[in-house]
Amino acid sequence: MADYDYLLLSLDKGPAARSRFVEAVATTELALGAKALGLFTPQLGWEASQAALLIRRGSDVVGQAQAIAALSRTTEVLACEPHLLRPTVRPLEGAELAPGGIYVHRWFEVDAGSFDAFVELSGSAWPDFEARFDARIFGLFEDVPPTTALAEGRRRLLLITRYGDHGVWEASRDPTTEAMQTFARRAALTLRTQAASTLLTAL
Repeated sequence: MADYDYLLLSLDKGPAARSRFVEAVATTELALGAKALGLFTPQLGWEASQAALLIRRGSDVVGQAQAIAALSRTTEVLACEPHLLRPTVRPLEGAELAPGGIYVHRWFEVDAGSFDAFVELSGSAWPDFEARFDARIFGLFEDVPPTTALAEGRRRLLLITRYGDHGVWEASRDPTTEAMQTFARRAALTLRTQAASTLLTAL
């Protein structure tokens, strides 16, 4: 499975600046086989200037790095924090982001010894979760190497989930479902977590 670049951005204020950045992404020559999948902009949990760009990597690592450097230098970008994301059980090869709804980005920090169990519990809960709610897991990734400093022996993951709306997110918290009972066991392995809801701009 391909790795992904996740650029956590601070953009100049206003929708015009955001539109100019989307145009810059569209006109930037990415590395062979790479694809910009979408720009996420804040609803809850991020500052108004924050955004995140998700790019599926191609085979040319050097070319990819050059493309990212070019995007980070555009006049609309005030700051850029790059993350290299490695897929676990999702996304599947060639997966695309579905339009509409909201996308929740949730970071997790776990002990290295709990990493495999955390991933296994996540994947085992998703079929029941997705069958009950208008929700779809796009991907669960490891942040490698983590940009944020971690204590020794810890690992960091990012979960990106699409919900129909915030009401679906609230309904999906039902603790009686099989999925949420599995997620509760996963929560017992979680040392730290934080989340934000976003809107997707397809690219």
